[in-house]
Amino acid sequence: MAGTKEIKKRINSVKNTRKITRTMEMVSTAKSKKLIDRVHAAQPYAQKLHEVMVSLSRAGGNVDSVYLQEVENPARVALLVVTANRGLCGGYNSNTLRMARARLQVLQSQGKAVDLFVVGKKGKSYFNFIGYEMKNTWLDIDDNFTYEQAEEICLFFMNQFIGGVYDTIEVASVVYYSAGSQKPDITILLPMGMDKAEAGDDETLLQGLVDYDPEPDLLMEKMLPLAIKTHFYKILLEAVASEQIFRRIAMKNATDAAGEMLKLLTRTYNRARQASITQELAEIVAGADAL
Repeated sequence: MAGTKEIKKRINSVKNTRKITRTMEMVSTAKSKKLIDRVHAAQPYAQKLHEVMVSLSRAGGNVDSVYLQEVENPARVALLVVTANRGLCGGYNSNTLRMARARLQVLQSQGKAVDLFVVGKKGKSYFNFIGYEMKNTWLDIDDNFTYEQAEEICLFFMNQFIGGVYDTIEVASVVYYSAGSQKPDITILLPMGMDKAEAGDDETLLQGLVDYDPEPDLLMEKMLPLAIKTHFYKILLEAVASEQIFRRIAMKNATDAAGEMLKLLTRTYNRARQASITQELAEIVAGADAL
């Protein structure tokens, strides 16, 4: 059994660690609440924009836009992997990277040419470690990122898609479903899907009662870039919010584990101290008997 001094040092070390993890948990709780509010605030606008696009698509028929053109057998694919700049967030980075690597293997097995793009330092470090070449990286996306930053990245991929460099743009990121559910998934950014069957009852009732000026085809053509940028901003916002939720949970688990460790170390310390006192008493009694 370790001596009381060594055990006492370990107890103090665990206490200090618990203070750090508890502070990080509180910070992540505040940040996750703020980001969840941003996600919820952005959802009505994104949903209404999508409904308008579906309505325009129904009213105008087929729109000949480069953003909607699908290649039957896409040969050139761009995969953007969204990770965090920091660790200590549980399986957030590892789950996303595992899914992204599996997707890369699937695309390559199908004979497609895949270029890798990464958001976040953790993703960059991982792909550097396994020796996979990255076309470009963005390391400035954190919990304070702005729409302008998302727009800059999105414009890069939109120009690549328009220029015919890639047939498909895919994004691997953690998707926010609710405060208790976030899962990594692959999202198709381009070409943009426009399913005419996704309209709600209200939109169906309004069908035929709305006059568009200019024509729906022209309106939709003008609004498509905005819809794509908004969709990409939503992807990044959900990923960053999920990161803070994962970090809060990880730090809470670490704090709870430190508490359990402190209980165990305290019991061990008390037993060692009791054994030491008992031994000293026995030595005193033995010395008194000898006298």
